[in-house]
Amino acid sequence: MSLFRKIFGSKSGQSDDDLKSEERGKYMPEIKLPIDERFTINFKANGGKFLYCENLDEIFENYHNILEENGWESESAFVVDEQLIHKFKTFKLIKSQKLSDVSFFLTTCENLIANDGSLLISSKQIFEKKLPDLPENFVVFATTSQIVENIGEGLRGIKAKNKQKIPTNITTIKHFKSSQEKDFLSYGSSAKNLYLLLLEDL
Repeated sequence: MSLFRKIFGSKSGQSDDDLKSEERGKYMPEIKLPIDERFTINFKANGGKFLYCENLDEIFENYHNILEENGWESESAFVVDEQLIHKFKTFKLIKSQKLSDVSFFLTTCENLIANDGSLLISSKQIFEKKLPDLPENFVVFATTSQIVENIGEGLRGIKAKNKQKIPTNITTIKHFKSSQEKDFLSYGSSAKNLYLLLLEDL
Protein backbone atom coordinates (compact mmCIF):
# COMPACT_ATOMS: atom_id res chain seq x y z
CA MET A 1 0.00 0.00 0.00
CA SER A 2 1.28 3.50 -0.78
CA LEU A 3 2.51 5.87 1.93
CA PHE A 4 -0.38 8.27 1.25
CA ARG A 5 -2.96 5.52 1.72
CA LYS A 6 -1.34 4.53 5.02
CA ILE A 7 -1.59 8.13 6.28
CA PHE A 8 -4.99 9.12 4.88
CA GLY A 9 -6.63 5.72 4.57
CA SER A 10 -8.22 4.20 1.48
CA LYS A 11 -11.64 5.52 0.47
CA SER A 12 -12.29 2.77 -2.02
CA GLY A 13 -13.57 -0.68 -1.17
CA GLN A 14 -10.58 -2.41 -2.82
CA SER A 15 -8.59 -4.88 -0.78
CA ASP A 16 -4.87 -4.43 -0.10
CA ASP A 17 -4.11 -7.41 -2.35
CA ASP A 18 -5.93 -5.82 -5.29
CA LEU A 19 -4.04 -2.58 -4.81
CA LYS A 20 -0.71 -4.39 -4.61
CA SER A 21 -1.29 -6.32 -7.82
CA GLU A 22 -2.35 -3.13 -9.63
CA GLU A 23 0.71 -1.27 -8.38
CA ARG A 24 2.99 -4.06 -9.58
CA GLY A 25 1.43 -3.99 -13.01
CA LYS A 26 1.82 -0.23 -13.26
CA TYR A 27 5.13 0.52 -11.66
CA MET A 28 7.28 -2.60 -11.51
CA PRO A 29 9.91 -3.03 -14.23
CA GLU A 30 9.16 -5.48 -17.01
CA ILE A 31 10.23 -9.04 -16.32
CA LYS A 32 13.46 -9.60 -18.28
CA LEU A 33 13.53 -12.50 -20.72
CA PRO A 34 16.23 -15.16 -20.20
CA ILE A 35 19.51 -14.33 -21.94
CA ASP A 36 19.21 -17.13 -24.52
CA GLU A 37 15.69 -16.04 -25.53
CA ARG A 38 16.84 -12.43 -25.93
CA PHE A 39 19.75 -13.51 -28.12
CA THR A 40 17.46 -15.65 -30.29
CA ILE A 41 14.89 -12.85 -30.78
CA ASN A 42 17.54 -10.23 -31.63
CA PHE A 43 19.52 -12.59 -33.86
CA LYS A 44 16.42 -13.43 -35.91
CA ALA A 45 15.47 -9.74 -36.07
CA ASN A 46 18.91 -9.11 -37.64
CA GLY A 47 18.05 -11.64 -40.36
CA GLY A 48 20.07 -14.63 -39.11
CA LYS A 49 18.98 -18.24 -39.62
CA PHE A 50 18.93 -20.02 -36.28
CA LEU A 51 19.17 -23.81 -35.81
CA TYR A 52 19.01 -25.01 -32.21
CA CYS A 53 20.54 -28.47 -31.67
CA GLU A 54 20.52 -30.66 -28.55
CA ASN A 55 23.46 -32.85 -29.63
CA LEU A 56 26.13 -33.25 -32.30
CA ASP A 57 23.94 -35.60 -34.37
CA GLU A 58 21.44 -32.76 -34.80
CA ILE A 59 24.31 -30.36 -35.63
CA PHE A 60 25.50 -32.68 -38.43
CA GLU A 61 21.95 -33.27 -39.69
CA ASN A 62 21.26 -29.54 -39.89
CA TYR A 63 24.64 -28.86 -41.47
CA HIS A 64 23.85 -31.46 -44.15
CA ASN A 65 20.46 -29.76 -44.73
CA ILE A 66 22.19 -26.37 -45.15
CA LEU A 67 24.57 -27.83 -47.76
CA GLU A 68 21.68 -29.51 -49.58
CA GLU A 69 19.43 -26.44 -49.49
CA ASN A 70 22.14 -24.26 -51.04
CA GLY A 71 23.69 -26.86 -53.37
CA TRP A 72 27.03 -26.70 -51.54
CA GLU A 73 27.63 -30.49 -51.22
CA SER A 74 30.50 -30.44 -53.70
CA GLU A 75 31.50 -26.80 -53.20
CA SER A 76 34.67 -25.53 -51.50
CA ALA A 77 34.55 -24.01 -48.03
CA PHE A 78 36.85 -21.54 -46.32
CA VAL A 79 37.82 -23.07 -42.95
CA VAL A 80 40.70 -21.96 -40.74
CA ASP A 81 39.88 -23.75 -37.46
CA GLU A 82 41.59 -27.18 -37.33
CA GLN A 83 39.32 -28.40 -34.51
CA LEU A 84 36.30 -27.57 -36.63
CA ILE A 85 37.77 -29.48 -39.57
CA HIS A 86 38.18 -32.51 -37.29
CA LYS A 87 34.63 -32.14 -35.89
CA PHE A 88 33.09 -32.04 -39.39
CA LYS A 89 35.45 -34.62 -40.91
CA THR A 90 32.59 -36.93 -42.00
CA PHE A 91 31.58 -34.27 -44.54
CA LYS A 92 34.90 -34.38 -46.45
CA LEU A 93 35.29 -30.61 -46.35
CA ILE A 94 36.83 -29.26 -49.51
CA LYS A 95 39.16 -26.59 -48.14
CA SER A 96 40.39 -23.67 -50.15
CA GLN A 97 42.47 -20.70 -49.02
CA LYS A 98 41.56 -18.78 -52.18
CA LEU A 99 38.49 -16.82 -51.15
CA SER A 100 37.42 -16.38 -54.77
CA ASP A 101 36.93 -20.18 -55.05
CA VAL A 102 34.76 -20.80 -51.97
CA SER A 103 30.98 -20.85 -51.55
CA PHE A 104 30.81 -20.44 -47.78
CA PHE A 105 32.83 -19.86 -44.61
CA LEU A 106 32.56 -22.50 -41.86
CA THR A 107 33.66 -21.02 -38.54
CA THR A 108 33.19 -20.67 -34.80
CA CYS A 109 32.89 -17.39 -32.90
CA GLU A 110 34.06 -15.91 -29.61
CA ASN A 111 30.62 -15.07 -28.21
CA LEU A 112 26.96 -14.56 -29.00
CA ILE A 113 25.75 -11.14 -27.79
CA ALA A 114 22.25 -11.20 -26.31
CA ASN A 115 21.41 -7.50 -26.19
CA ASP A 116 21.79 -6.95 -29.96
CA GLY A 117 21.85 -10.45 -31.48
CA SER A 118 25.36 -10.07 -32.91
CA LEU A 119 28.32 -12.47 -33.10
CA LEU A 120 31.70 -11.50 -31.65
CA ILE A 121 34.66 -12.80 -33.66
CA SER A 122 38.42 -12.28 -33.61
CA SER A 123 41.64 -13.21 -35.39
CA LYS A 124 41.15 -16.75 -34.05
CA GLN A 125 38.33 -17.15 -36.55
CA ILE A 126 39.23 -14.79 -39.39
CA PHE A 127 42.98 -14.18 -38.95
CA GLU A 128 43.63 -10.62 -40.14
CA LYS A 129 41.02 -10.66 -42.90
CA LYS A 130 38.34 -7.99 -43.08
CA LEU A 131 34.65 -8.95 -43.05
CA PRO A 132 33.95 -7.62 -46.58
CA ASP A 133 36.74 -9.88 -47.93
CA LEU A 134 35.15 -13.06 -46.52
CA PRO A 135 32.50 -15.11 -48.37
CA GLU A 136 28.94 -13.80 -48.28
CA ASN A 137 27.70 -17.10 -46.80
CA PHE A 138 28.62 -18.02 -43.21
CA VAL A 139 27.89 -21.24 -41.30
CA VAL A 140 28.76 -20.66 -37.64
CA PHE A 141 29.07 -23.40 -35.02
CA ALA A 142 28.56 -22.15 -31.44
CA THR A 143 27.33 -23.34 -28.04
CA THR A 144 24.78 -21.93 -25.60
CA SER A 145 27.54 -21.34 -23.03
CA GLN A 146 28.97 -18.69 -25.40
CA ILE A 147 25.93 -16.42 -24.98
CA VAL A 148 26.82 -13.28 -23.01
CA GLU A 149 24.84 -10.18 -22.07
CA ASN A 150 26.77 -7.55 -24.05
CA ILE A 151 29.97 -6.83 -25.98
CA GLY A 152 31.78 -5.63 -22.83
CA GLU A 153 31.21 -9.00 -21.17
CA GLY A 154 32.40 -10.76 -24.31
CA LEU A 155 35.60 -8.68 -24.45
CA ARG A 156 36.33 -9.40 -20.77
CA GLY A 157 35.88 -13.11 -21.50
CA ILE A 158 38.31 -12.97 -24.44
CA LYS A 159 40.88 -11.22 -22.23
CA ALA A 160 40.44 -13.76 -19.40
CA LYS A 161 40.80 -16.77 -21.74
CA ASN A 162 43.82 -15.41 -23.59
CA LYS A 163 46.11 -13.98 -20.93
CA GLN A 164 49.29 -14.85 -22.85
CA LYS A 165 48.23 -13.29 -26.14
CA ILE A 166 44.97 -11.45 -26.69
CA PRO A 167 43.52 -12.00 -30.19
CA THR A 168 43.47 -9.05 -32.57
CA ASN A 169 40.93 -8.08 -35.25
CA ILE A 170 38.01 -8.31 -32.78
CA THR A 171 34.75 -7.31 -34.45
CA THR A 172 31.04 -8.12 -34.49
CA ILE A 173 28.81 -9.42 -37.25
CA LYS A 174 25.35 -8.00 -36.80
CA HIS A 175 23.61 -7.72 -40.16
CA PHE A 176 22.66 -11.01 -41.78
CA LYS A 177 20.49 -9.86 -44.64
CA SER A 178 21.39 -9.63 -48.30
CA SER A 179 22.67 -6.30 -49.63
CA GLN A 180 19.27 -5.71 -51.29
CA GLU A 181 17.59 -5.74 -47.86
CA LYS A 182 19.97 -3.32 -46.14
CA ASP A 183 18.45 -0.28 -44.49
CA PHE A 184 20.10 2.95 -43.35
CA LEU A 185 20.93 1.43 -39.94
CA SER A 186 23.17 -1.19 -41.57
CA TYR A 187 24.80 1.23 -44.02
CA GLY A 188 28.54 0.66 -44.29
CA SER A 189 28.43 -2.76 -42.61
CA SER A 190 29.12 -6.06 -44.32
CA ALA A 191 25.88 -8.08 -44.39
CA LYS A 192 26.25 -11.86 -44.45
CA ASN A 193 23.89 -14.71 -45.22
CA LEU A 194 24.43 -16.45 -41.89
CA TYR A 195 23.35 -19.81 -40.48
CA LEU A 196 23.95 -20.43 -36.77
CA LEU A 197 24.25 -24.04 -35.59
CA LEU A 198 23.75 -23.64 -31.83
CA LEU A 199 24.60 -26.63 -29.63
CA GLU A 200 23.04 -26.90 -26.16
CA ASP A 201 25.91 -27.46 -23.71
CA LEU A 202 24.50 -26.12 -20.42
